[in-house]
Amino acid sequence: MKIFIQLGSAVTLFLLTACGTADINNENEQPESTSENFDANAAEENSESSQENNEEKSNSSSNKQTASENNTENSVESVSSEDLKELEVHYIDAGQADASLLTFEDDDNEYNILFDSGNWNDTDVFDYLSANGTDSIDILIGSHPHADHIGQMDIILENLEVGEVWMSGDETESATFERVLDAVMASDASYEEPRAGESYEAGPLEIEIVNPDEITGDVHEGSLSAKFTYGNTSFLFTGDAESHTEEDMISRGHTLESDVLKLGHHGSGTSTSPSFLQEVDPRFAIVSAGENNQYGHPHAEVIERVENAGIDIYSTHIHGTIIVSSDGETLEVTSDTSGSIEHQEEAEESGSDENMSSEQSGNNETASPEDCIDINSASIEELQQIHEVGAVRAGDIKDMRPFNDVEDLERVNGIGEVRLEEITSEGLACAE
Repeated sequence: MKIFIQLGSAVTLFLLTACGTADINNENEQPESTSENFDANAAEENSESSQENNEEKSNSSSNKQTASENNTENSVESVSSEDLKELEVHYIDAGQADASLLTFEDDDNEYNILFDSGNWNDTDVFDYLSANGTDSIDILIGSHPHADHIGQMDIILENLEVGEVWMSGDETESATFERVLDAVMASDASYEEPRAGESYEAGPLEIEIVNPDEITGDVHEGSLSAKFTYGNTSFLFTGDAESHTEEDMISRGHTLESDVLKLGHHGSGTSTSPSFLQEVDPRFAIVSAGENNQYGHPHAEVIERVENAGIDIYSTHIHGTIIVSSDGETLEVTSDTSGSIEHQEEAEESGSDENMSSEQSGNNETASPEDCIDINSASIEELQQIHEVGAVRAGDIKDMRPFNDVEDLERVNGIGEVRLEEITSEGLACAE
C-alpha cells in the first residue's frame, strides 16, 4: 500500500494503488517535526568541492555531471538522505512538447510520477514508459490543457494503472482535452486540482504546489507548477507559466530555490524572467523543445540569461532524453548525446509541433483552414485556433476590433513582442 499524504489540511488521502481506489480519512495527520541541523559553513565547503569535482568530470565526459546540493533549508521532510534510494527524473525527449517522469523506490514500493505527457499526435511518451517497464503511474499530472502537455494522457490512462490525476482546472474546447476528460472518468483514478500552498508527500518525496492560486481562464497563467524535494535536492516544474505568473509565485512567498529548473514554456522569452531565475537559483536548467521548431525555442535571450548566471543548461533537442539522478545529497546528469545549445531560427511555415492550431479547433484535429483567421471577423471559437489565444484573450480581441494588421495585436493584454512574433510566425492570423 502506498500512502499519499496531503499536508496542512484536515484531509489525508490514502491511495491504494493495487486496486485503484482511494479512501478519505478525515483525521488530521501531520508529519513528525524535526529540528534543523543544517551547517551552512559545511554546505558551502561541500558546494565548492562539488564545483571542483564537476570541472574534473566535465573534462572527461561532456554529457555527464554531478553536483552537491546546498539548499538543505528548503527540505521539510524528516527522512535522512542516507536512507534514500536513488530518484531518477527523466526529462523525456518528446519533440516540441513536455513530459517528465520521476521514479524512485521506498521500502517495497515503487513510485512513478509523470509531469505532462507529450503531444497529441504522437505516442513517444507512452512508448518511452513502456520501453522502461513502467506499468503504473501513481500521479499523472497535466500542467495545463494544451495538447503538447496533455497529449498522451488518455493513452496512458487507458493502458497503464493510474492512481491519481492532477490538473489545473482550466478547460479548452479541443478534442484532446475532451478525450482526456473521458479517459479520466472511465478510469479508476482519483482526480485532484491542487492549489498553491498545498503540500503532499509520496513516500520520502515532498511535493509543494506553487501555482495556481486560482484559475482565471488564461491556461498559461493557470499552469500547475510544483517543487519536488527529495532529501536535500529539489526540482521545479512550471509548465508554460510566463513571467507575470512567475512574479506571482515570488510574491506569494513560496520557497522556489531549487537545484534543477525545468525552463517554462519550452525556453520561450515569455518565461524565465531575470528575477525568477535569481529566485530559483538552480544549478541545472532543462529545456524541452523540438528540433527546428517553428517557434525558435529556446529563445536566444533565455539561453544567454541562463548561461550568464553560470547555470548548466541542457535541452532535449540537443541532448535527447536527459536523466537527473539524486541520492538525496548529490545530483548526476546524464544525457543521450553531448552538444552546446544555440538559439533555433523560427521556421517560415507552421509545422506540427507544440500546441497545433488545428488541434484547438475541436473535433477535427487534422484539418487545416484553407484561409487565414481574420482577427477582425472571426468568432471567439475561431480565434482560439491562433497560437496562444485562449478564451479570455479571444474575447479581448473581439472587443478591441478593428485591428489594422496582425502586428496590431500587441495592443491586447498579454500579447507582447515575443508572443506576437510566435503568432506571426505561425502564419494563421490575418487582418482583412
